[in-house]
Amino acid sequence: MNKKLLTTVTYFLILGGALASATTNRPNILFFFADDWGRYASIYADPETPSLNDIIDTPNIDRIGREGLVFKNAFVPVASCNPCRSSLATGRYFWNCGSGAFLNAGGSDWTKDNNPFNRLPKFVDSLADSGYHTARSGKTFAFTPTTTSGKEKLLPVYKDKFPRYGLYVGEATDEAERLERHNYVIKRTQHEIQKALLGTPDGKPFFFVFGPINVHRPYAADSGQNLWGINPDKLKGLIPKFLPDVEDVRRDFADYLGEVLALDLMLGVILEELEATGELDNTLVILSGDHGIPGVPRGKTNCYDLAIQAPLLMRWPGPITPGRTVEDFVSLIDLGPTLLELARTEAMDSMAGRSFLEQIKSQKSGWIDPKRDQVIVGRERHYHSAREGNLPYPMRAVRNNDYLYIKNFKPDRWPMGDPNSWNTHQKPTYDQLHTLTGVTTTDLDASLTKAYMFTHRDEHFELTLGKRPVEELYDTKNDPDQLHNLAGDPSKASVLKDLRQQLDTVMLATSDPRLTDSFDHLPYSDPTKPLVRARR
Repeated sequence: MNKKLLTTVTYFLILGGALASATTNRPNILFFFADDWGRYASIYADPETPSLNDIIDTPNIDRIGREGLVFKNAFVPVASCNPCRSSLATGRYFWNCGSGAFLNAGGSDWTKDNNPFNRLPKFVDSLADSGYHTARSGKTFAFTPTTTSGKEKLLPVYKDKFPRYGLYVGEATDEAERLERHNYVIKRTQHEIQKALLGTPDGKPFFFVFGPINVHRPYAADSGQNLWGINPDKLKGLIPKFLPDVEDVRRDFADYLGEVLALDLMLGVILEELEATGELDNTLVILSGDHGIPGVPRGKTNCYDLAIQAPLLMRWPGPITPGRTVEDFVSLIDLGPTLLELARTEAMDSMAGRSFLEQIKSQKSGWIDPKRDQVIVGRERHYHSAREGNLPYPMRAVRNNDYLYIKNFKPDRWPMGDPNSWNTHQKPTYDQLHTLTGVTTTDLDASLTKAYMFTHRDEHFELTLGKRPVEELYDTKNDPDQLHNLAGDPSKASVLKDLRQQLDTVMLATSDPRLTDSFDHLPYSDPTKPLVRARR
């Protein structure tokens, strides 16, 4: 981006001097937290293992990793946006977050007074108590932003919503309009970071979370190719093996990767603005996402790797030795305790997460602490009307360096939602399956992949959308696509027993409501409520 685009207000900020990190010896914190962004960036490409990361070039994301560090084993605690964000905000497992355990409160009975999530301390509020100015833009998570300096009022006011790149630019009718819309997305992104910088009172470091939603569906069909030049044919052989490697699925993944490139564009705008104001090297930059690809079986809302693997990259000149990769397992519930320790603020007693500041400041690559060798993930209810009686599909899982163990507590239920509307004489059309999530299996977003799979019911359909056994066990090194369930293999009996015990230990220690099936009853779920099919 040309620096001539920088506004007079930005130069006023430059002339006004650096913010606060030089005097407080604590960094600013920029948290770039993208909706539905899984572990996709060119820096995650592995020359020994072809993958979708080979198809894209993300120079700004890669810069954070090259000049900082890349976590290779970062995971979300749950692959659903609101539960993941509730866990992140509180440092607790999602099942200990009241209404935060679900995507929304539909089909339940939470009120302001009886909802424990409202009373749980949030780590960003603790940062504010320690002297940080806190601000947000876009889709973020629970905390109360602090009072601004008022200088941000010098910026222009936009009344329209922040545009989603693919949908907004993809609607252009010609190249001139496309360029105009592209530049507008850049301008709006620049405006958001300028607003955060100017709003920070003098003498304070800032915590600013920027939450773009580009990667969340819906996408403009073929925007990956039309806007970013991603040829779906180049994805042949790279689609996860549990999905059909056909044109429409490749088109779908190409569109998803195009939205990842839009994230990279926005990140570049923010980094350039921080650099122009002299704040970049005073700032800890953190990049992550709340779960993997939506609209794809075994992606969003599940406990398989496609859903739970998270990008996590950090840059902080000085404390972070550049070019490092960390193998230690970390969960997003660990981020709050980490930032509180960094800010020299005591972690909250309610947190289950553990600080990984040691991993950030270490000068080594690889394994820093061999004891950080697993994460616990899970799921209860995504969309409230996915099943009769508004019931969840409960899962808990253990992921370590060798295995993924999943327990499906209610194997009689449909994991992605009841296919009621499919099992009728009037089946939804291909276009409806592509554009309207509510027509069937509402825990699976509408997509080209969904449309193809429901109209071509082959072996992939039953594997990914059918009912599941009580236990699943996968050898993640030899079976990265998690195709072969080893739970019934006698040679894996001791592995299964150990992982089952590890999961039980965590559930008991945290008083997981699933132990007593509380999630199937009020206030979590109300089986007496009629099922209302959403069309979204």
